[in-house]
Amino acid sequence: MVMIEGMLITGGITLSYWINYGMSFIGDKEVAWRFPLAFQIVFAIIIFCSILNLPESPRWLVMQGRNDEALEILECLNEKSRDDPYIKNELIAIQETVTEMNKGSYRSLFKMSEYREFHRVALAYVNQMFQQISGINLITYYAPQLYAEIGLAKGNLPKLLAACNGTEYLLAAFIPIYIIEKAGRRPLMLFGAAGMSLSMAVLAGTNYRLTVLNDSRAGIGQAVFLFVFNTFFAIGWLGMTWLYPAEIVPLRIRAPTNALATSANWIFNFMVVMITPVAFENIGYKTYVIFAVINAFMFPCVYFFFPETRYRSLEEMDAIFKKSTNVFNAVTLSIKEPYRYDKHGELKPEYLEEAVRRVSAADVHVAGAKFDSDESGIEAKA
Repeated sequence: MVMIEGMLITGGITLSYWINYGMSFIGDKEVAWRFPLAFQIVFAIIIFCSILNLPESPRWLVMQGRNDEALEILECLNEKSRDDPYIKNELIAIQETVTEMNKGSYRSLFKMSEYREFHRVALAYVNQMFQQISGINLITYYAPQLYAEIGLAKGNLPKLLAACNGTEYLLAAFIPIYIIEKAGRRPLMLFGAAGMSLSMAVLAGTNYRLTVLNDSRAGIGQAVFLFVFNTFFAIGWLGMTWLYPAEIVPLRIRAPTNALATSANWIFNFMVVMITPVAFENIGYKTYVIFAVINAFMFPCVYFFFPETRYRSLEEMDAIFKKSTNVFNAVTLSIKEPYRYDKHGELKPEYLEEAVRRVSAADVHVAGAKFDSDESGIEAKA
């Protein structure tokens, strides 16, 4: 679902490119800039109307003490009866996690307890930062200008190429939706970083030939690799930075961690957008070299420090980081530790038996508490 969100982001970018291209035929009339601004309110209205029908999070309902409603949501999400051991175990696991979450605070983000909170917060923050310093917004924000500067400035051609680039970007964003669970998080991030580094290196070379050696044919290669870069980014990093931070941190600090990580996204977005024009003006093709090096640096960082979260619940990630003793072995543990859930999200039989025992123990505890309460009532009457 999170990867679909990433795809929808590219859908919005693509739509804006095509509207911009269409409005370019109007000329200097006010509607050319007023309509694109006003059109955005349509989506705000759609969100406002549809959000009323969204169900609450089971974890939030448990936090509010509304366990029956949480069970109803879990029933609908899993298409199982509330008497099913899987549903009961899920509720118990959520209750235990919520109890832990209530112990959390903003200070917890910077602690290094047995669950290594600060380690995980740093991973979430760096993950968002990497997305932006990869150079994606160098292309997203300045695509028409980039196409114009490589000799493709005839009429509305730069805006048309930018719109086509956005369309290809949107199509590439569908790929991770279908392969994210099969491939895993780490392989996609590694694939994306390697591809983006290679693309930036080629862009540096073609831009050098174009601007220094005056080889006009290099402009075609540069135009092509602006498309190629977006493809690698869409597959490896577009939606990943919204998915991974939510999977890597414990529930008790997930909300503040995601807020902090999102701040990294916009801080470094702002930085890249502001320095790009200045960089091209002063160092030219070397701007691409810088981003090629940054993306190459991202590859070993992901390989050595970013644990795999595929098929892992939040509770499993807690257990993995609890066993971790340093920043390096979390990756190994995430790969070697047994999985509690299969590829369909079903609890494995060996853990299902344990879940049944937990549910039975919980039922006995509740029944015992009720019996004690009844006895107290009888004694009071006596």
